[in-house]
Parts: sequence; C-alpha cells; structure tokens
Amino acid sequence: MTGRERVRTTLNHKQPDKVAIDFGGTCDSTMHVSCIEGLREYYGLEKHPVTVWDVFIMAGVIEPDLAEAMGVDTAPSCPLGTVFGFPRDKVKEWKTLQGQTVLVPADFNPVSDGHGGYYVHPMGDTSVPASGHMPAKSFYFDAILRQEPIDEEKLDPRDNLEEWTLLDDKNLQYIKKKAEEGHAAGKAVVYAAPGMGLGDAADIPGCSLRHPKGIRSYTEWYMSPLLRPDFVKELFDRQTEIAIENLRRVNEVCGDKIDVVFTCAADLSHQHSLFISPEVFRECYLPYYQRANNWIHEHTDWKILKHNCGAVRPLIPLLIESGFDALNPVQTSADHMDPQELKDEFGKDISFWGGGVDTQRVLPFGTPEEVRRQVLRRCEIFGKDGGFVFNSVHIIQANTPIENIVAMIDAVKEFNGDK
Repeated sequence: MTGRERVRTTLNHKQPDKVAIDFGGTCDSTMHVSCIEGLREYYGLEKHPVTVWDVFIMAGVIEPDLAEAMGVDTAPSCPLGTVFGFPRDKVKEWKTLQGQTVLVPADFNPVSDGHGGYYVHPMGDTSVPASGHMPAKSFYFDAILRQEPIDEEKLDPRDNLEEWTLLDDKNLQYIKKKAEEGHAAGKAVVYAAPGMGLGDAADIPGCSLRHPKGIRSYTEWYMSPLLRPDFVKELFDRQTEIAIENLRRVNEVCGDKIDVVFTCAADLSHQHSLFISPEVFRECYLPYYQRANNWIHEHTDWKILKHNCGAVRPLIPLLIESGFDALNPVQTSADHMDPQELKDEFGKDISFWGGGVDTQRVLPFGTPEEVRRQVLRRCEIFGKDGGFVFNSVHIIQANTPIENIVAMIDAVKEFNGDK
C-alpha cells in the first residue's frame, strides 16, 4: 500500500497492511526543531537548518527525506498564516536561545526583553504591545493575554471575528501546491483548515491582531457558554459560515488531492477533567461542528480530524455524533484515557490518531527499551481492525533523547515487520 492507501484504509476501520504513521502531517503531530535536527544527523541526512512550522510552538517541518527514513505516510497542506501573523512562504535564518540555526518566516523580527529572552509583536508591528514572549532559556513562545475590560452591554460577536477571514487566491494556490506535492508522493495529505476552532487556543488571545477586541482571555472564554450563551451561539454561527465557505474554496482547487482535513484544535478538557460539561457541548458546540462536518461528508470524501488534549473521554460520544472521524492526540496519560478501554468502547466509531507513546514521562525520561515496549503494546491495542494512525501524544518536546525517538520509530517498524 502507499501511505495514502494505508491511511485511508485505516480511517475506514479496515485492517491496513501495516500501522500507518504520521509525523509532520499537522502542527500538532510533529517535533521540536531540535529533535528534528538530531534525527537528521542520526539518519545521515543532508545538514541544513530545520524550517520552523510556527514560531509559537517552535515545532519543525519534517522534510520528505526524513519522512522517508521514518516511514511516514502523511504530508501536510495548510494556509500561509501563522499564529503571530507572519506568512510562512518566505524564510530566513534565525538562531534559537539554545544556539540552533533554524529557518523562520522572513517577517519574524523578535525584540529583546532585556533579560535574555524575546518579545514578538503581531504582524511584526512594534508600535503595538507584544503578543508573545519567549523567556530566557525557554524553547517556546507564550501568548500574552491582552484582554481589555469587557463591557457586557457593548459586547459584539464581530469583535471575535477579526482573524476569521476568507482564503484568498494566494493562500489557495499555496494550499493546492502543497496538496499536489504530497499526493504525487503517494502520501495521505492532511489539510489544516482554519476556521473551525470555535475557541481555539491560538484564536482566543488573538496573537496575530494588533488590538484584539472581544473575549480574549481563556478564563473568560470557557465561562462564556454559561455567562453569554447568546453571544457564543451567534459567534459560532458566523464562524461556521466562514469555515464552510473556506472549505468550499479549498475543495474547488484541491478536490481529492486532500485525504484528511484537520478542522479543529480547540481543547475542551485538561489533564484531569473537562473544561465544559457534555450538556454545554451539546448545546453550544455540537450543532456547529455537525453543520460543518456534514458539509464535508456531503461534498467530499475527506476524513475529519479533531484535536483535543486531556481527559476528553466523556465527550468522545458527542465528538462521534458531531461527525468527527478521528481524534488526536489521544492523551493516554490523562485521567480515564486507558488505551484498551478507549479502543474497546469507541474503536468502531472513531479512529485514534496518536496515543502511540507517552510524551510526558516515557518518551522523554524512560529508557529506549521502555519506549519500545510501550510502542509495541499501543500498536497492538489501537491497531487491531484499523482505526489507528501512529503518532506520539502531541508534539515531541525539546530535550527528548534522540535515542528514545529512534527507539519509538524502530518499534513501529518492528511491529510492522519492517525491521
């Protein structure tokens, strides 16, 4: 099977020839740039700076030569925009705080914080307050919340729509180019679709906006379905309209060159429980997810991937009802997220895209043999009867030992009979 055939087979809950592998198909299923550099060196690949996917998370792009060495079955396609508003199509070299030379967007111009770290400004506009901060010795940028006092009488859903724009021809051609490249290579193309976040972690603080208006605090946002239900429903209604129009435009130029659409990265749970109740989800989220997902299923043959960290198990039946085909990153280290129980209870109705190895304890702090054992067991559990795309639990973080990452990759190959 090609990578495309393998992923499509498994997402149809049929047994593929081997477990499908994704690394780099989405911004939430890749690795920190330092890990990618280390892997390139391990596999003896050409030495050159790693391209940063988005400086917000400092995760990197996995290029075709590394993807081939790892046995990856996916390829990404996405718009030009990044969290802080810099287009990704033109790049330049930049040195991280750890001394690694990487490629970042050409318009990325961080400003020293005077203490060994950096501030970054929306769209590079230093005349407005910074929207991100990388502290000294840090590996990532943190969003700076810039919530203005909320006047409930003047609160307008349009205030939270400024970054929700329709894809122009330049973006569409970039998306098409990336989709065609991945399709031609026989990979399953994963399109990261803007516009269905409905409270995405990157959308709430408005890091790309010079003067974000509306609700821009995480705390305020998660309270809003209870405090401001009419506001939330009107906002979601407008966001869904924009999302569907963007999906229509992408389908028009890409069609079957896309296999999976990654529509939403809004986290509705944390390590131990939910941010919102199932009742609030059903009332405030499900109708809009269902509306967009129904459009996708009616007009394309794309499968739909939903990202949600944490203890999301109580919401999985509702995610299935919403029309999502796959769940990522399957945080098995969170409460009530036992792999065998998840597979037994939901494995016939939703695919698991991730959960292949724990990135909080085992991968960064275990031995290579401990990594191997966990990977083999996860492949055995999740891979039965399809419905499993191997990936780690979210991004592989900085300082993860390269020998452990290699042990992870080798274990999947061992399970697949490739090693």
